[in-house]
Amino acid sequence: MAQSAEKDLVSQLMASNEEYRSLAEQHSSFDRRLEELADRRFPSQEEQIEEARLKKKKLQIKDRMHGMLREIQQQAS
Repeated sequence: MAQSAEKDLVSQLMASNEEYRSLAEQHSSFDRRLEELADRRFPSQEEQIEEARLKKKKLQIKDRMHGMLREIQQQAS
């Protein structure tokens, strides 16, 4: 799928699909927190654990979002 068509589909999902929108918001929230943690010169052990946990959750969310895109693309085919 062309990149512009994928962007259009993402925009459509953001506007019409509550689950997709919620996942995108969570992904952005985790990303912001990870940036905060990355800025720390000497993170505590708890912060290191939080960082690892957030990276895993962020990846799971991204996988789910891509799965939703694939489902829509297959339905359109």
